[in-house]
Amino acid sequence: FGSGFLPASFQGTVFSSNAEPVAYIKAQGESEQIQRNKLSLLQSLDSAESDRVNRDGQIEAAISNYELAFRMQRFVPELTDISDESADTLQMYGLEQKTKGTATFARQCLLARRLVERGVRFIELTCPGVGHDRWDQHVNLTNGHNDNAMAVDQPIGALIADLERRGLLDETLIVWSGEFGRTPFAQGSNGRDHNPFGFSLWLCGGGIKGGTIYGATDEFGYKAIENKLMIHDLHATMLHLLGMDHEKLTFRFSGRDMRLTDVHGEVVHDIIA
Repeated sequence: FGSGFLPASFQGTVFSSNAEPVAYIKAQGESEQIQRNKLSLLQSLDSAESDRVNRDGQIEAAISNYELAFRMQRFVPELTDISDESADTLQMYGLEQKTKGTATFARQCLLARRLVERGVRFIELTCPGVGHDRWDQHVNLTNGHNDNAMAVDQPIGALIADLERRGLLDETLIVWSGEFGRTPFAQGSNGRDHNPFGFSLWLCGGGIKGGTIYGATDEFGYKAIENKLMIHDLHATMLHLLGMDHEKLTFRFSGRDMRLTDVHGEVVHDIIA
């Protein structure tokens, strides 16, 4: 969840599945106006110091983070209170399902929709723990993958359907992927090793042409042999769908204008509607 070489203000905020999704999010007895006054004073002092040292990046990040924390104290409690959701919606996502991991992931997906509705621009979901590694089955793949799939199937399907019925899917890009696939041959006790040479992912919404299959592996499912893509191509396509030119999106770091796609990457127009 780090921000890499970008300023710390771009770092993500982790929501837990506990009763308090974000630690220390509730204001401690002070009125909102008192908090606002204290924050304004702190910002003025920090801004003056930042100006004195020629716009220090760490100070600027601290100013942004204080402001974000204040806004989160105002809005996160309401965001994470799902008591206003209908019984049909809760059932659709699977919040009452007893299947291992389903209710946990269902809450994540429902909160993702609520975040989208409130204008949050980037959301990452993590598959729930179901007693096995999350898809990294070096042993016992049959049970592990089955349990993982059962946990996420209903909630992610509900998220797509819910975004569509609310008119949000066309402006929301969903990317479902791991960082590599699994080998087609066994490892250990009915497991599979990492396979970076050929694997699949799916995208939905956000300008993607639905029902499209792009690329293929060899007859063993080991190596990509048709319309082979690299991670930079995926990033270039994602940025294009978000309205950004990956060749012009740069950030100066260590004396170099850095690009997310480095000097590689081509937009895959065949999967775009």
